Amino acid sequence: MPSPLADAQNLLTELIARYAHRVDYLMIRLEESEGTDILLRGNKVETLSEGISIGGQVRACYKGGWGLSSFNQLETITERIEEAVSAARLVGDEETRLADVEPVQDSCFVPLSGTDPRDVSLATKKALCDRYSEMLKSIDSRITTTSVRYSDSAQRIVLASSEGTLIEQAWVDMEMRFAATARNGDTVQTGRETTGSRKAYEDLTSLDEQVIGAAQRAIAALSLPSVKGNTYTVVIDPILSGLFVHEAFGHLSEADMAYENPDLLEAMSLGRRFGPEELQIFDGAAPAGHRGSYFYDDEGTPATTTQLIKDGVLVGRLHSRETAGKLEETATGNARCLNYHYAPIVRMTNTWIEPGKTSVADLFTGIKEGVYARNWLGGMTNGEMFTFSAGEAWMIRNGQIAEPVRDVTLSGNVFQTLADIEAIGDDFYWDESGGCGKGGQNGLPVGCGGPSLRIRDVVVGGEAV
Repeated sequence: MPSPLADAQNLLTELIARYAHRVDYLMIRLEESEGTDILLRGNKVETLSEGISIGGQVRACYKGGWGLSSFNQLETITERIEEAVSAARLVGDEETRLADVEPVQDSCFVPLSGTDPRDVSLATKKALCDRYSEMLKSIDSRITTTSVRYSDSAQRIVLASSEGTLIEQAWVDMEMRFAATARNGDTVQTGRETTGSRKAYEDLTSLDEQVIGAAQRAIAALSLPSVKGNTYTVVIDPILSGLFVHEAFGHLSEADMAYENPDLLEAMSLGRRFGPEELQIFDGAAPAGHRGSYFYDDEGTPATTTQLIKDGVLVGRLHSRETAGKLEETATGNARCLNYHYAPIVRMTNTWIEPGKTSVADLFTGIKEGVYARNWLGGMTNGEMFTFSAGEAWMIRNGQIAEPVRDVTLSGNVFQTLADIEAIGDDFYWDESGGCGKGGQNGLPVGCGGPSLRIRDVVVGGEAV
């Protein structure tokens, strides 16, 4: 069956030519998506759906003012262009400054290495969720609540701009989330796992170990002592490192936050030292095979790899064309939107810390009393402050991993925490579980990764000393 977007390129080219003279910049984005969403909570099926969506958006810029109009009926596209152009001309009163990007004509598809989820029946996907749900519930009678969520989405995008860009690109994204909550009297503990893929449906069919692990962690934590709240030297595993670099540092690297906030722009001054010389941090959609990977962003800027911190010093930030133009820097291909209802904003793609040279065993050497934290339960950031909950944790005593503890939260100031990194492990792990939220656009696929880290003077919450 031919795609509804198959004949759209000529139409977009014609419409761009008709309206481009009225604004400084005009882009039309058409999108066709289809997906599945399944949510099992306990013994109930809360969501079981398949859907197809076709729509688009028009973005116009005139004298620095933007107009946006979205639609889900292609026959109304002319009216939507008129709306966006009129809105831009109404609010524009400065200067349009967009970083230069070479126009490109291309058609590209993120390749799958296995089965396309669109070729798998809804019944088969539901049976997979049922199997994982029964697995969670069967671990122990103290498991009181379980949830299993499956989702997949296939998107095909056509972008056309008044500068001559005409791009078609497509990808498929899949994700599963598991949670088990255990109760013993007034004590309640939860274990969670999330995983995703842009490669193959098979990546979601052999997750027994992760599912069982989530439930077992919840049960085990019921009988563990709470950590004593204090300031400790902490060793965190690669999954927590990836979460930290994304949530605590990555968002501060998004240039729309900086140019709208003079204080943050000063704090994030290029050339400022943030950590030890061994510290290297990157973001980029160019590395293939990850959930934040693509060929072009939603403005048609080619995917890149941007070094944010080099040898401990801030050397880059993430940009849309507008933020790059206003800060007189280079566009990095980080303008992304969740779907056609939203304008592209500056978003991370795949964010990671490069491995160091210290063996993981040596990270624990010399720590008289500390905490080893692995995996994550949740977290929040507020500007430069962060708080994360570890999925599991142990005390470190005299350089050795000792007794397990629960209720471990790690808090701090990201700038100070980066400066307090004492050693960087030689291991590395890519975490494909990310669904990033910003500006009301929640669940945007991202990847994050890193090595184990040793950090001094981390505030660890738990029971009062």
